[in-house]
Amino acid sequence: MTESYQIVIKEVVDDQWADWFVGWSITHNEQGETILSASVTDQAELHGVLIRIRDLGLTLLLVNRVRADGETHP
Repeated sequence: MTESYQIVIKEVVDDQWADWFVGWSITHNEQGETILSASVTDQAELHGVLIRIRDLGLTLLLVNRVRADGETHP
């Protein structure tokens, strides 16, 4: 079963970094933060993207699980 997640990063991650986040959509909010969104098949996949964020020296602000009805859960 897949779970959907949104990850908020303080810095702007532009399209040049898309290869680091294959399968994740990259959007930006009004505050200039980056939002990564995807459905993952298991926790290992989620942890993999968190490791990439760390390796790039980005600031992780928030990880939310998104329910099917659109509600988020930190």
